[in-house]
Amino acid sequence: MSFLRRVFSKSESDESKPKDEGNSGLTSENEPASAETPPMMPSYNPEGQTAHLDGSTRPLVADAEQITNSGHPVFGYVSDVGLVRDNNEDATFLFYASSSSVENHPDFGVFIMADGMGGHQSGEKASSIATRAVARFILDRLYLPIIGGDDDYDRPPIAEVLIAAIKSANDLVMKEINDGGTTLTLMVLMGDWGHFAHVGDSRAFLVTRDGADQLTRDHSLVQRLIELGQLTQEESRSHPQRNVLYRAIGQSDNLEVDTISRRLPPGASVLLCSDGLWDNISQHQIREIVNGNGSPQQICEKLVALASTQGSTDNISAILLRMPGM
Repeated sequence: MSFLRRVFSKSESDESKPKDEGNSGLTSENEPASAETPPMMPSYNPEGQTAHLDGSTRPLVADAEQITNSGHPVFGYVSDVGLVRDNNEDATFLFYASSSSVENHPDFGVFIMADGMGGHQSGEKASSIATRAVARFILDRLYLPIIGGDDDYDRPPIAEVLIAAIKSANDLVMKEINDGGTTLTLMVLMGDWGHFAHVGDSRAFLVTRDGADQLTRDHSLVQRLIELGQLTQEESRSHPQRNVLYRAIGQSDNLEVDTISRRLPPGASVLLCSDGLWDNISQHQIREIVNGNGSPQQICEKLVALASTQGSTDNISAILLRMPGM
């Protein structure tokens, strides 16, 4: 059990995020996860044979599957109940594996951030169930075949596995939790590629010396109004429905999942966080703190502490992974 405690962390909270079933389906499953996402980004193929680009199949550039960074990633996490709530509805999961053998498997990691909603008990159970279900699915379909040396296993594209994992968690939450749901943002690390899947308004940022790039797109009502030009960023901060989500695990049978793959540059960091953090810290502050001094664990602690001092009334969670190099 001590191993499980190290690998898997969960804590709990009592307030809820309202859901808005009437707004489901406002976007399509094929929409990009972020407006800043390059439309021509190829998907990583572990076998290094082909890449899907704009609907066509082309030879994958050889270096897309190579591990170009020396050393290994380092990471840390904090999940804090915050100053107002009684328990923590956020849940996190971190798994990382590295090996050295003639087979030369790439480093592999699974990092998950979930923020439950639906009130005391329901929210914390939803985030816990979803996090465990997604982790089990990904490890079973991606990691175990790698270390098992199963040459006959026909591994599907990583994005398909991530979508299927979240949809399986959605089915489980809807079956076991009557009035709860959860956001879920995850990254699968394979070599120096990050594969992301996302539902809700937890966020993933790619942080380099040049800036903090938000990789995910909030599935919230206020974000949709901003995109339609009916609301400004400043107005969204005080909007009465600012916490309403139109897409989350446990809210609909027909769940749509955003995915994106990014090559992670040497020295870059990936931050996964709940809205208790990003809603109270600017992207400029994220960039300055993440690129400052300290280990990933120390940086997570700084981010959570700053969110608290700047008025967060929610649970606050952060996972930070830093790539080697630079």
